[in-house]
Amino acid sequence: MKRYLPVLALAVLAVGVQLAVTALKAEYLLTQLTMSAYYTLVTLGLCLLMGYAGQVSLGHAGFFAIGGYTTAVLSTAGAAAIGFAPWLSLPAGVAASAVIALVIGLPVLRLRGHYLAMATLAFGFIVSRVILGTSLLGQADGISDVPAVRLFAGLALTGRRSLRVENYYLAWALVALGLLLAVNLLGSRVGRALRAIHGNEEAAAAMGVDVGRYKLAVFVLSAVYAGVGGACLVHFNGGIGPGEAGVMKSVRYVALVAAGGMGSPGGTVAVSAALTFLSLRGAFGLYDDAVFGALLVAIMLFAPEGLFGLVPARKQK
Repeated sequence: MKRYLPVLALAVLAVGVQLAVTALKAEYLLTQLTMSAYYTLVTLGLCLLMGYAGQVSLGHAGFFAIGGYTTAVLSTAGAAAIGFAPWLSLPAGVAASAVIALVIGLPVLRLRGHYLAMATLAFGFIVSRVILGTSLLGQADGISDVPAVRLFAGLALTGRRSLRVENYYLAWALVALGLLLAVNLLGSRVGRALRAIHGNEEAAAAMGVDVGRYKLAVFVLSAVYAGVGGACLVHFNGGIGPGEAGVMKSVRYVALVAAGGMGSPGGTVAVSAALTFLSLRGAFGLYDDAVFGALLVAIMLFAPEGLFGLVPARKQK
């Protein structure tokens, strides 16, 4: 049961924060807290890829944007042209991220180290330029007026003030579900295979681990996490812009994973949620990107295992 402590802690903390915010009559903070949850999904998926499979990706903002833009297009232009139901855009956006990750991962994951980082960085640049050059995607203006998604029992995925609390719990429930999936995966045979790959790919292959298949699988899974975050945030915000695919976004995600501990999913969630919330609140002002860049350098120099990575999860039996 020890492996589930981070999930339990997250659930207790999420409820406690909501109660505290309501008691202080600061419900407006729930908007940024909800957005932080969707961005945290990206870092959680990246934690699996970097901390366990040992694969560095500088293009995960691209997968977030693919999920978000696919959902936005189908909910707006798709709904107007063919009557596409908005709720169907959510799985479609996630599927688009997964399929493109599969297509990209097949050739790219043959690379290692800084070659892989450069290849994923190039992918991020491509996604960003495609968005800026495609009129259907709104170019520099992005896509606005994305409708809410009606779920069940009066609940809707939307940023409306009347449903702030419900959407806050919905977002953090998705993070808790993602964390639960991660800790179960890492405690299984798959997790042991990923740790072996992270340690030494040649040795893992010699022991019978299908290195290529596992690396591709975790790459696609991490893209699915990003796609879920992007698809949900689009409906919550009611739109999306090209900034979500920017290279600095990908650098931020890497910095957050490094700060939380590449082998610590729970640490990644904690640090990502806190720093993303402060960023969304404008705590760093004009130095926002500089703060995340400096954080990445400082962590690599003084705490390579991250703030929560002193006893990395990948060393657990």
